[in-house]
Amino acid sequence: MGTTPRSPGGQGVIALFTAGAMCTGLWLIGHGAQAQGPPPQPSADQGFGARPPGSRPSAAPAPPPPPLPASRPLRVRVPSVGVDAPLMRLGLDERGSLATPPEEDRNLAGWYENGNTPGTTGTSLIAGHVDTRSGPAVFYNLGSLKKNHTVEVARADGRTAVFSVDAVEVYGGDAFPDKKVYGRAARPELRLITCGGGFNKARQEYLGNVVVFAHLAAVKREPAPRRGTG
Repeated sequence: MGTTPRSPGGQGVIALFTAGAMCTGLWLIGHGAQAQGPPPQPSADQGFGARPPGSRPSAAPAPPPPPLPASRPLRVRVPSVGVDAPLMRLGLDERGSLATPPEEDRNLAGWYENGNTPGTTGTSLIAGHVDTRSGPAVFYNLGSLKKNHTVEVARADGRTAVFSVDAVEVYGGDAFPDKKVYGRAARPELRLITCGGGFNKARQEYLGNVVVFAHLAAVKREPAPRRGTG
């Protein structure tokens, strides 16, 4: 996409990595996508400052839970789009941009381990492929998320951080708002990011990114595993 990755600028602020393997269109639109269709893109109604047509003012939201202590995230679940995937650690590659999950596993996402863990104060990031060479991947349907949908992150401490979606936006590669997406936050916030914004067949790459913005809205305990009866 012509965007040069940059090195991380500190806790909760990571490199813009959209020029890497995340957005190269490994499953080419017009080849395997004829039956499935291109990945959905968010409408303007789901962006910040927009109110979907016909919506009514909602009641005051419940007070958010206090921030959680750091704990390794294990899985990401997005019930409304059928996502239930394990999480791997993501660091930086040799260019100083965020590494990506391996292409061989279509149902795998990654969290930036040098940033905030989901549920702690600040901005945490989970990234995933939109497609791989073999078909749609974990975040293929991310663009169909809507405000107030939930994202769950199961953690190693047995707690699940439940995030409420504030907005879903799409950005072109030349207009990616680094500070808005990666900047520090005073409350626990989450970003889900994948490729989108249309597809350039000639260059075989996506033109931008879909970003989901969410904040911590609830915490629940994972059910304890059942013990055998002998």
